Amino acid sequence: MYRQIAAELERRIDAGRYAPNRPIPSETALCEEFGVGRNTARAAVRLLAEKGRIVTVKGKGSYVRADGGADR
Repeated sequence: MYRQIAAELERRIDAGRYAPNRPIPSETALCEEFGVGRNTARAAVRLLAEKGRIVTVKGKGSYVRADGGADR
């Protein structure tokens, strides 16, 4: 399921819904939107970070990379 959530977030990044340097929804918001547990939401965010699409700042949230993760 986390891969599906990550893919949806990537589609939103590619479509410009989540702009560069802007935050993606919090883990809590992802849990609510997709009806999943925190570990699943966290895994989706981690996957996007591993792919270079977002950066996570501890205590601040996760943000679309300035270049949108264009070097993926």
